[in-house]
Amino acid sequence: MARAKGKSHPHTPDGRYFVVDGRLWRLSNPELSEDERQRLVSDLMEARRAVRDAGEDADAKAEARKRVSTAKIALGERGPVWWDDGSPDYNRKLVSDTPYRQWFKALA
Repeated sequence: MARAKGKSHPHTPDGRYFVVDGRLWRLSNPELSEDERQRLVSDLMEARRAVRDAGEDADAKAEARKRVSTAKIALGERGPVWWDDGSPDYNRKLVSDTPYRQWFKALA
C-alpha cells in the first residue's frame, strides 16, 4: 500500500515511514492503542502550541521543545525504533539514499 487511506503523503510498504519532499519521516508505533496514540498526539499538539506561544522566553521555549520531543519519542516517531527486526532507521533521510529508492521511484 503506497498511500494510507485518506493521507496525502505516500507511506512505505512496511508502514514505517511517510515521505514529504523526498524525505522519510518515521510513523507512529502501530502497536499503540488508539486511546494512547490520541493522548500522545494531544500532548504533542499542546507542546507545539507552547513552543509557538513562548515567544522570546528562551526558558519556556526550551521546556516546550522538551515536551515536543518527549511526545514524539513516546509516539515512536523519534528515539529507539519501534520495530524489532534489526532494520536500521532511515528517519529524516532522503529516500534516494535508502533502500526505499526503487519503491519511491516506481510511484512516479
